[in-house]
Amino acid sequence: MVAIARACAAGEIQADVAVVISDQAKAGGIERARQLDLPVVVVNRDDFRIAGRLDRQAFEAALAAAVQQCKVDLVILAGFMSVLSAAFVAQYMGRMLNIHPSLLPRYAGLDTHARVLAAGDREHGVSVHFVTAELDGGPLIVQAAVAVEPGDDVSSLSARVHAREHIIYPMAIQWLASGRLRWNDGHPTLDGKLLSEPVRHA
Repeated sequence: MVAIARACAAGEIQADVAVVISDQAKAGGIERARQLDLPVVVVNRDDFRIAGRLDRQAFEAALAAAVQQCKVDLVILAGFMSVLSAAFVAQYMGRMLNIHPSLLPRYAGLDTHARVLAAGDREHGVSVHFVTAELDGGPLIVQAAVAVEPGDDVSSLSARVHAREHIIYPMAIQWLASGRLRWNDGHPTLDGKLLSEPVRHA
Protein backbone atom coordinates (compact mmCIF):
# COMPACT_ATOMS: atom_id res chain seq x y z
CA MET A 1 0.00 0.00 0.00
CA VAL A 2 2.78 2.42 0.92
CA ALA A 3 4.70 1.66 -2.28
CA ILE A 4 1.56 2.28 -4.35
CA ALA A 5 0.78 5.53 -2.54
CA ARG A 6 4.32 6.80 -3.02
CA ALA A 7 4.25 5.86 -6.71
CA CYS A 8 1.03 7.87 -7.10
CA ALA A 9 2.54 10.85 -5.28
CA ALA A 10 5.64 10.69 -7.50
CA GLY A 11 3.57 10.58 -10.69
CA GLU A 12 4.70 7.06 -11.53
CA ILE A 13 1.04 6.02 -11.39
CA GLN A 14 -1.38 8.44 -13.04
CA ALA A 15 -3.90 8.16 -10.23
CA ASP A 16 -4.59 9.26 -6.69
CA VAL A 17 -5.31 7.07 -3.67
CA ALA A 18 -8.95 7.92 -2.93
CA VAL A 19 -9.14 5.89 0.27
CA VAL A 20 -7.42 3.09 2.16
CA ILE A 21 -9.96 0.55 3.40
CA SER A 22 -9.14 -2.13 5.95
CA ASP A 23 -11.22 -4.88 7.50
CA GLN A 24 -8.89 -5.05 10.52
CA ALA A 25 -9.06 -2.28 13.10
CA LYS A 26 -5.45 -2.86 14.18
CA ALA A 27 -3.89 -3.32 10.76
CA GLY A 28 -0.44 -1.76 10.52
CA GLY A 29 -1.30 -0.20 7.19
CA ILE A 30 -3.86 2.09 8.79
CA GLU A 31 -1.26 4.07 10.70
CA ARG A 32 1.04 4.12 7.67
CA ALA A 33 -1.80 5.50 5.54
CA ARG A 34 -2.50 8.24 8.08
CA GLN A 35 1.19 9.16 8.14
CA LEU A 36 0.87 9.68 4.38
CA ASP A 37 -2.26 11.83 4.92
CA LEU A 38 -4.45 9.33 3.11
CA PRO A 39 -8.12 8.96 4.04
CA VAL A 40 -8.81 5.74 5.94
CA VAL A 41 -11.99 3.72 6.43
CA VAL A 42 -12.20 0.64 8.65
CA VAL A 43 -14.96 -1.85 7.91
CA ASN A 44 -14.18 -4.14 10.81
CA ARG A 45 -15.22 -7.67 9.93
CA ASP A 46 -15.53 -8.48 13.63
CA ASP A 47 -18.47 -6.08 13.80
CA PHE A 48 -20.37 -8.37 11.45
CA ARG A 49 -20.10 -11.58 13.43
CA ILE A 50 -23.21 -13.21 14.82
CA ALA A 51 -22.54 -15.96 17.34
CA GLY A 52 -18.97 -16.08 16.09
CA ARG A 53 -19.91 -16.46 12.41
CA LEU A 54 -19.33 -13.75 9.86
CA ASP A 55 -22.43 -12.31 8.22
CA ARG A 56 -20.70 -12.09 4.85
CA GLN A 57 -23.58 -10.39 3.08
CA ALA A 58 -23.75 -7.55 5.62
CA PHE A 59 -19.97 -7.21 5.74
CA GLU A 60 -19.63 -6.99 1.97
CA ALA A 61 -22.54 -4.54 1.74
CA ALA A 62 -20.70 -2.24 4.15
CA LEU A 63 -17.46 -2.74 2.24
CA ALA A 64 -19.14 -1.91 -1.07
CA ALA A 65 -20.75 1.17 0.47
CA ALA A 66 -17.35 2.42 1.61
CA VAL A 67 -15.90 1.90 -1.86
CA GLN A 68 -18.84 3.57 -3.61
CA GLN A 69 -18.87 6.54 -1.26
CA CYS A 70 -15.34 7.41 -2.35
CA LYS A 71 -16.26 7.05 -6.04
CA VAL A 72 -13.20 5.03 -6.93
CA ASP A 73 -12.38 3.84 -10.43
CA LEU A 74 -10.06 0.99 -9.43
CA VAL A 75 -9.96 -1.35 -6.44
CA ILE A 76 -6.43 -2.45 -5.57
CA LEU A 77 -6.03 -5.25 -3.04
CA ALA A 78 -2.84 -5.19 -0.97
CA GLY A 79 -2.65 -7.40 2.08
CA PHE A 80 -6.43 -7.75 2.13
CA MET A 81 -6.78 -11.35 3.27
CA SER A 82 -10.57 -11.72 3.22
CA VAL A 83 -11.97 -13.91 0.45
CA LEU A 84 -14.56 -11.87 -1.45
CA SER A 85 -17.73 -13.40 -2.82
CA ALA A 86 -18.51 -13.74 -6.51
CA ALA A 87 -21.29 -11.17 -6.15
CA PHE A 88 -18.93 -8.59 -4.67
CA VAL A 89 -16.19 -9.22 -7.23
CA ALA A 90 -18.69 -8.90 -10.10
CA GLN A 91 -19.29 -5.26 -9.18
CA TYR A 92 -15.68 -4.42 -9.98
CA MET A 93 -14.84 -6.92 -12.69
CA GLY A 94 -11.95 -5.64 -14.75
CA ARG A 95 -11.31 -2.84 -12.24
CA MET A 96 -9.92 -4.88 -9.33
CA LEU A 97 -6.34 -6.13 -9.07
CA ASN A 98 -4.61 -8.38 -6.57
CA ILE A 99 -1.01 -9.35 -5.92
CA HIS A 100 -0.10 -12.86 -4.85
CA PRO A 101 3.28 -14.12 -3.60
CA SER A 102 3.80 -17.02 -5.99
CA LEU A 103 4.14 -17.74 -9.68
CA LEU A 104 0.50 -18.51 -10.26
CA PRO A 105 -1.14 -20.85 -11.02
CA ARG A 106 1.34 -22.56 -8.68
CA TYR A 107 0.69 -22.13 -4.97
CA ALA A 108 -2.62 -20.31 -4.81
CA GLY A 109 -3.78 -19.61 -1.26
CA LEU A 110 -1.75 -19.13 1.90
CA ASP A 111 1.78 -19.92 3.14
CA THR A 112 3.32 -19.80 -0.31
CA HIS A 113 6.93 -19.26 0.81
CA ALA A 114 6.86 -22.24 3.18
CA ARG A 115 5.22 -24.42 0.54
CA VAL A 116 7.84 -23.50 -2.07
CA LEU A 117 10.65 -24.35 0.36
CA ALA A 118 9.00 -27.62 1.38
CA ALA A 119 8.66 -28.62 -2.28
CA GLY A 120 12.33 -27.90 -2.98
CA ASP A 121 11.52 -25.52 -5.83
CA ARG A 122 14.39 -23.57 -7.35
CA GLU A 123 12.19 -20.63 -8.38
CA HIS A 124 9.59 -18.56 -6.60
CA GLY A 125 8.05 -15.19 -7.31
CA VAL A 126 5.04 -12.92 -7.37
CA SER A 127 2.04 -12.41 -9.65
CA VAL A 128 -0.36 -9.54 -10.32
CA HIS A 129 -3.76 -10.59 -11.62
CA PHE A 130 -7.28 -9.40 -12.21
CA VAL A 131 -9.63 -10.49 -9.45
CA THR A 132 -12.38 -12.93 -10.38
CA ALA A 133 -14.60 -15.23 -8.35
CA GLU A 134 -11.92 -17.94 -8.40
CA LEU A 135 -9.44 -17.51 -5.55
CA ASP A 136 -6.12 -16.32 -7.01
CA GLY A 137 -7.41 -17.51 -10.36
CA GLY A 138 -8.06 -14.36 -12.37
CA PRO A 139 -6.21 -13.58 -15.60
CA LEU A 140 -2.53 -12.95 -14.97
CA ILE A 141 -0.98 -9.61 -15.88
CA VAL A 142 2.68 -9.61 -14.83
CA GLN A 143 5.02 -11.84 -12.84
CA ALA A 144 8.51 -11.52 -11.42
CA ALA A 145 10.63 -14.51 -10.42
CA VAL A 146 13.30 -14.89 -7.77
CA ALA A 147 15.71 -17.78 -7.31
CA VAL A 148 15.38 -19.94 -4.23
CA GLU A 149 18.86 -19.85 -2.76
CA PRO A 150 20.60 -22.48 -0.60
CA GLY A 151 19.93 -21.74 3.05
CA ASP A 152 16.78 -19.75 2.36
CA ASP A 153 14.10 -19.70 5.02
CA VAL A 154 10.63 -18.16 4.90
CA SER A 155 11.93 -14.79 6.09
CA SER A 156 14.77 -14.42 3.58
CA LEU A 157 12.72 -15.72 0.66
CA SER A 158 9.69 -13.57 1.44
CA ALA A 159 11.90 -10.46 1.70
CA ARG A 160 13.17 -10.91 -1.87
CA VAL A 161 9.67 -11.58 -3.18
CA HIS A 162 8.38 -8.53 -1.32
CA ALA A 163 10.97 -6.34 -3.01
CA ARG A 164 9.70 -7.47 -6.42
CA GLU A 165 6.13 -6.76 -5.38
CA HIS A 166 7.04 -3.11 -4.94
CA ILE A 167 8.20 -3.00 -8.56
CA ILE A 168 5.57 -4.89 -10.52
CA TYR A 169 2.39 -3.89 -8.66
CA PRO A 170 2.73 -0.12 -9.24
CA MET A 171 3.68 -0.92 -12.84
CA ALA A 172 0.53 -2.99 -13.43
CA ILE A 173 -1.66 -0.35 -11.76
CA GLN A 174 -0.18 2.32 -14.03
CA TRP A 175 -0.93 0.17 -17.08
CA LEU A 176 -4.57 -0.08 -15.99
CA ALA A 177 -4.90 3.55 -14.91
CA SER A 178 -3.40 4.82 -18.19
CA GLY A 179 -5.56 2.59 -20.39
CA ARG A 180 -2.71 0.46 -21.68
CA LEU A 181 -4.20 -2.52 -19.86
CA ARG A 182 -7.85 -3.23 -20.60
CA TRP A 183 -10.43 -5.82 -19.62
CA ASN A 184 -12.41 -7.20 -22.56
CA ASP A 185 -14.98 -9.64 -21.22
CA GLY A 186 -12.38 -11.73 -19.46
CA HIS A 187 -9.72 -11.35 -22.13
CA PRO A 188 -7.26 -8.68 -20.99
CA THR A 189 -5.23 -6.76 -23.53
CA LEU A 190 -2.01 -4.78 -23.09
CA ASP A 191 -1.31 -2.13 -25.72
CA GLY A 192 -4.08 -3.61 -27.84
CA LYS A 193 -2.67 -7.13 -27.84
CA LEU A 194 -4.26 -10.11 -26.13
CA LEU A 195 -2.50 -10.89 -22.87
CA SER A 196 -2.56 -14.65 -23.27
CA GLU A 197 0.25 -15.11 -20.72
CA PRO A 198 1.67 -12.76 -18.11
CA VAL A 199 4.44 -10.32 -18.83
CA ARG A 200 7.63 -11.59 -17.17
CA HIS A 201 9.48 -8.76 -15.48
CA ALA A 202 13.22 -9.37 -15.33
